[in-house]
Amino acid sequence: MLIRRPPDVLSADITDESLYWTRRDWLTSLGLGAVALLPPFRSFPRRSVQDADLKPNTWEEVTGYNNFYEFGTGKEDPKENAGSLRPKPWTIKVEGDVKKPGSYDVDSLFKGLALEERVYRFRCVEAWSMVVPWNGYPLRDLIKRLEPGSKAKYVEFTTLYDPQQMPGQRRDVLEWPYVEGLRMDEAMHPLTLLVTGVYGKTLPNQNGAPVRLITPWKYGFKGVKSIVKIRFVEQQPRNTWNLSAPREYGFYANVNPAVDHPRWSQKTERRLGKLWRQPTLPFNGYAADVASLYAGMDLRANF
Repeated sequence: MLIRRPPDVLSADITDESLYWTRRDWLTSLGLGAVALLPPFRSFPRRSVQDADLKPNTWEEVTGYNNFYEFGTGKEDPKENAGSLRPKPWTIKVEGDVKKPGSYDVDSLFKGLALEERVYRFRCVEAWSMVVPWNGYPLRDLIKRLEPGSKAKYVEFTTLYDPQQMPGQRRDVLEWPYVEGLRMDEAMHPLTLLVTGVYGKTLPNQNGAPVRLITPWKYGFKGVKSIVKIRFVEQQPRNTWNLSAPREYGFYANVNPAVDHPRWSQKTERRLGKLWRQPTLPFNGYAADVASLYAGMDLRANF
């Protein structure tokens, strides 16, 4: 299933990918080098429109520029260091208020469910973004199969904790293991995916193999990776980044350009592969689909 949104940008305003990748040679020929290639973070010119055509970023961008602190805090660290992860065999525990708890092999967990392709915007809280062609299973299909009970108001997800496989966990940069959660209605929304692949290929280690969460209207830190536990709970889970920096990272993580991060603005973003900044869309462009989930809520207090 390929989800697209109506275009709101002229084709003439989009830089051809071949021109982008050849600009390095052109700059080098002028003696400008890499410094001219990548201007400082705040100096990117601003576009007046959002790139809404959902043309995916390249494989190299999607798999080579990641946040995955279990393998290091640099954007290139996951690709460099994630080779130590062993994504097969892989077991996911299902716990909490649910009729079908247990330890499931990841393949048996999804057996019989329909694998779908979704092209989604991905927005990082650090004000960069990309467009990614994910392959995965609607989370709501799995939840229906597992049959949570009436007390299950939230779904909690936990990443693997194994410092031998994940060398970044040998440092106390975060409280390990990584934990995230969704309200049940968010988890049951049709846009929410458990992702097992990208570009039609098996999900690479650095992107969260063998299975990760994608909730496209939320900031990227909500997308817990290498999931080993799914727990159905009554109380709101304490998510890892909120524990680490509660003033900066809330539970909801909805993309909201009207609420600045304490250390930078969220009003604009830079799409990887582009040389300009563009306005950030409320709910990352998915407001028509998900805004009703938060009707009546103060989205400044519930950030």
